[in-house]
Amino acid sequence: MVLQIERLPHENSKSDEALYATFRPGVLDPCQSERQTAYMTDAQTLIPTWVDGALTPYDKLQAHLQGLRHKAVSVFVMQGDKTLIQQRALEKYHTPGLWANSCCTHPIWDESPQDCAVRRLEQELGIQGLHPEFRDQVEYRAPVGGEMIEHEVVDIFVAQAPFDLNVTPNPAEVMNYDWITLSDLARRIEAQPEAFTPWLKIYLSEHASRIFT
Repeated sequence: MVLQIERLPHENSKSDEALYATFRPGVLDPCQSERQTAYMTDAQTLIPTWVDGALTPYDKLQAHLQGLRHKAVSVFVMQGDKTLIQQRALEKYHTPGLWANSCCTHPIWDESPQDCAVRRLEQELGIQGLHPEFRDQVEYRAPVGGEMIEHEVVDIFVAQAPFDLNVTPNPAEVMNYDWITLSDLARRIEAQPEAFTPWLKIYLSEHASRIFT
C-alpha cells in the first residue's frame, strides 16, 4: 500500500513530490553570498573529535571527510504527542534538503552539550526559553553523501514546548519544518526513506525506547 504524504498547512500548493523531495548539492546563487559565508564559517568550526585516541579540536568538514569519531548533540522538541522536524537548507554541506529531527549539531570545542542544545535551537529555529533534558548518549556511523561519513557520539535531548511556541527558522539552516506524531513520522520514513537523514532513521529504529520515555 502506498502511504499518502501529509502536507504542511502552509504547503497546500505543493505536490507531494516537491514537499518531501530529495535535493542534491548545487551551485549557490551569487545573491546569497552572505548566507554562503555563514555556511562556510559553520562548516569550518572546530569540534571535539577523537584523533589517535585523544579528544582534539578538529575541523568539522575534515572530520566528516575522514570519517573520524566526534561529539554531537541532537534535540527532539515535543509539543504534546507531536515532535518538530526540520528540512535542512540546500546550502548545508551534507544532506541538504533532507528532513531531520528538531536540531542536530556539533558542540564547539569546550562547550557543554546542554549549552550547545540551547544555542543551536535558537540559531537554527529561533527557539528560546526551552529547557532540553538529557535522555541518552548513542553512537552511530553512517555515510551522508559527498564522500563524507558521520561517526557521532551523540548526546540526545528532549525539550517540551508550549503550544504557542514561536518557531522562526534561519533560512541558511532550515528551509521548512513540520509538527508530526512519532507514528506518522515512522510511516513517512517507511514510505519515502530517501527524504530523511540517516541519523533520524537510526534514532527512531534503534533508540526510540531510550529517547521517548
